[in-house]
Amino acid sequence: MNFSTYIARRYTISFSKSTAVNIITAIATLGILAGTAALFIIMSVFSGLRDFSLSFANATDPDLRIAAVQGKSFLLSEEQKKKLNGIEGIAAYSGIAEERVLFYYNEKEQVTYMKGVDEAYTKVTAISDSTTLLAGQWLQMKTGQAVVGAGTFNRLGLGLFNVSHSLEVYVPTAGKGPINSAEDGFKKDDLVVSGIYSVNEDIDNKYIFVPIDLAQNLLEFKPNQYTAIEFKLKPGANEALVISRIKDVFKNNIEVKTRAQLNDSLYKMLNAENLVTYLFCSLVVVLTLFCLAGALIMLILDKKENIKTLYNLGAEVRSLRRIFFLQGIFITAIGALLGLLTGLGVVILQQTQQLVMITATMPYPTDITLFNILIVLATIFGLGIIASYIASARVGKTLLENS
Repeated sequence: MNFSTYIARRYTISFSKSTAVNIITAIATLGILAGTAALFIIMSVFSGLRDFSLSFANATDPDLRIAAVQGKSFLLSEEQKKKLNGIEGIAAYSGIAEERVLFYYNEKEQVTYMKGVDEAYTKVTAISDSTTLLAGQWLQMKTGQAVVGAGTFNRLGLGLFNVSHSLEVYVPTAGKGPINSAEDGFKKDDLVVSGIYSVNEDIDNKYIFVPIDLAQNLLEFKPNQYTAIEFKLKPGANEALVISRIKDVFKNNIEVKTRAQLNDSLYKMLNAENLVTYLFCSLVVVLTLFCLAGALIMLILDKKENIKTLYNLGAEVRSLRRIFFLQGIFITAIGALLGLLTGLGVVILQQTQQLVMITATMPYPTDITLFNILIVLATIFGLGIIASYIASARVGKTLLENS
């Protein structure tokens, strides 16, 4: 242990003769502790809210989704299916036939997306899970069944398995020339609502799920024609490598989007909120750590005679500055570690005991991540180093000569 480190450690663990200096140092340490704990707790809460918000999108969004670069649809040949089946990392994939169409029921209408899905769709997303499917059952293939979002279900006043009064779907027909009647302008089919799902308000109002053969028929698609194919990846799969191989299968004639890209605006909003919150909390920590600078300056003035003695014995000004710089780092470390332990304790209590509730049945979500721990420690130590450097710079020949 060198000279500066030894003296700094002694100053840190020993009390000053001045009660005011001891109180100021204690306040600075407690301020660092409180700032660290608050910053970690708030970041953990925002991480929990982020995961909670994304969990809704995860119920309907796949890991990867491909669509045509040009046009609304593309063909999937048998050879391409074999190649997709041979790509390591793909757990399942599902063909999609999707279009914005008109739904009509009991003199009420709504324009929304008809999403035709095949039997593999439930392996790609969690839409059919008990937490998402509120009532009824998931649709069966090659039937006229439909699974409707809770918002659409309530808006149209639908009923489950109401065969006497079906939900009508109208799809504009392709072609040219004048339209003389509704039959000429639209293809129509009758649907029986077999289930109700609920993810969030936007998705509940956006999609009505139907069997893919029914959607392909209404859209005048071939059996191997799709608007998109959605993929679920195996745990630990190399996403970039899978994307590269999928593009090779389709000769780069398709566009591949990840889950994050499918929810680009949501991710940007959550990241912006997280950044603003971090910066706001960091400003509070800045004020706290400049209390540390004030405490170190008081310690310098309190130890002025000792500093002059060390200087007269041959200690360099640089070494004397380093004493108080290291003391600031030691105080920062004590406050940061105690604050981090306090924050971890509070977050763990929230996770296990549900101390704060959003609703009567839902606690505030929190998430402990290594990234948050590292960010908090880097922020506290970074600001602590700056504050300690500013304070230790007060030790100079002018101060020593005027002592």
